[in-house]
Order: sequence, then structure tokens, then C-alpha cells
Amino acid sequence: MSMFTTRDGSEIYYKDWGSGQPVVFSHGWPLQADSWEAQMFFLASKGYRVIAHDRRGHGRSSQPWDGNDMDHYADDLAELIERLDLKDAVLFGFSTGGGEIARYIGRHGTGRVAKAGLISAVPPLMLKTTANPGGLPLEVFDGIRAGALADRSQLYKDIASGPFFGFNRPGAKVSQGMIDWFWAQGMQAGHKNAYDSIKAFSETDFTEDLKKFDVPTLVVHGDDDQIVPIEAAGLASAKLLRNAKLLVYPGAPHGLTDTHKDRLNADLLAFIQGE
Repeated sequence: MSMFTTRDGSEIYYKDWGSGQPVVFSHGWPLQADSWEAQMFFLASKGYRVIAHDRRGHGRSSQPWDGNDMDHYADDLAELIERLDLKDAVLFGFSTGGGEIARYIGRHGTGRVAKAGLISAVPPLMLKTTANPGGLPLEVFDGIRAGALADRSQLYKDIASGPFFGFNRPGAKVSQGMIDWFWAQGMQAGHKNAYDSIKAFSETDFTEDLKKFDVPTLVVHGDDDQIVPIEAAGLASAKLLRNAKLLVYPGAPHGLTDTHKDRLNADLLAFIQGE
């Protein structure tokens, strides 16, 4: 397997397919690099080098007890990009991964980055605060934590079979395969790592990070996202970014990388090519 060891001793797994301009993918919670496989297969087939890593504590990477926060996630991504000496890279982040690439740019700049994309992403801030009244109450995330401690296997099945893919909507075409795939990826994540990551994705404020974006940025969000509501996420991020292209998918759920993969693949390719 392709692995590297970070400065603090964590081992990070990554996959590296194809050749051409590099496109780097950061995954959502509690998933892993494989969650991007539809987009990676498509873009590698179109002449791009596609790279995705398992975030620390997730998938095939090691499970450190500490360091499960956005600063460490961003620094791990920076080490990967530097180790592979990537230049003119396009960074795409889904959900929690959108926070990861936002914090990466906030901490490390865009010297190696040509473009970026936030897909169903958590920035600028998921948590409801006085300054962010459109966010979700802390009780929502406390409920996820309680579910993880009580029976995280069932929690992942409930998320996947319900709001993540929109399978709880009337008339939805349910895919047991998608549900099983989400569950299988989630169960490979470290229990403590996934637990800590709930705080990382929900309470980290990316407002100042987004203001540092100086590259074209694609924002894709479904208007029926029950996990990361569009009003406090995609729409708010697009307003903060200097050079944003906003695409709203009508009726799309959070997990649109799977449910709307054909449209998303086409939109990502067009964005990379500058159309």
C-alpha cells in the first residue's frame, strides 16, 4: 500500500491513479478515500492524476489517540501534497473534507493549488452560534456522539439508510449497496477518531480560511441536504469566497457524490477545464 508517515508519527494511506494535472480529493466523515472512487475513476480516465488519502484515524491510516482536529487534518494534507511534489493541483473536499481543504488553504496557502471545490461541504460553520444563527444546535451533534457511544454500527446504518442519501424521502429509490458501502467504510474508522471528528467538523469556524482563497472555487450543494443544510453551508461559503461558482442541485441529498455522480463528474471536469 502507498503510505507515508507524518511529522507526528501517524501513518497515512493514499491512492494515486493516472497521470496529468493532479486532482486531490478529501473525504467526508466517517468515510475514506474510496468514497470518491466514482469521481477518481472518471477523471483518471479523462487524463488526470487523481489522489485521495484516508484521513488520520479513518480507513487504512493509523488511529492516533490525539490530533483528530482540522489543523492536523490540514497539515497531513500539506505533507501529502509536498511529498508528491504536486503543482497546479485541484483540491476537492466533500463534507468534512471541504473543511480540511479550507483549513489547508488557510494554513498553507495556494502556492501549489490551481483551483478548489467544496462539495456538500461543512464550511463556513455548522454549529449554531449567536454569530451563526443559521447553524445546527449543539444538541444535534451531541446526539450523534451519544449514538456513536451507544452503537456506532447502528448509527452508521441509520445515517446511510436515511438522511445521507435522502433514502428517507417519499419515492426515493433505495440502494442497499450504498447503505452497506457507507457502513463498511465507517466501521473501518477508529472509534475515538471518528468520535473526535464530530467536534472537528461541527465546531470549527472556517470563515477566515475561506477569505484566504485566491483561486477559482466551485461550490456544489444539494438543496435537500439534510446533513449539512445548504443555507448555512454552500450558500454562505459562496458569499465569502472571492471567485466562487455556485451550483445548486435541486432535490439532491448530502451524498450526491454517489446519488448524482454522473452530473457531478461532468461538472467537476468542466470546472477543471475552465468551462
